[in-house]
Amino acid sequence: MNLTITVDEEVLKRARIRAIEQNTSVNAVLRAFLTSYAGLRTGRRRAVGKLLKLSEQSVSAREGKAWTRDNLHER
Repeated sequence: MNLTITVDEEVLKRARIRAIEQNTSVNAVLRAFLTSYAGLRTGRRRAVGKLLKLSEQSVSAREGKAWTRDNLHER
């Protein structure tokens, strides 16, 4: 679907320059914004939140011992 909007000429010029610097397009930036604004990315956000909560509740078997560089790179 197409959308027509009116934007100040200078704003659009600067947006195009910034998009080029970020190797994208103004269209892609607006599409991503509208997708987020519409709430279509909430599933991903929820999943990340659950993962972070799970990591906080995780109990490791290291019993308070800190890893040393030698332990991590032991061969």
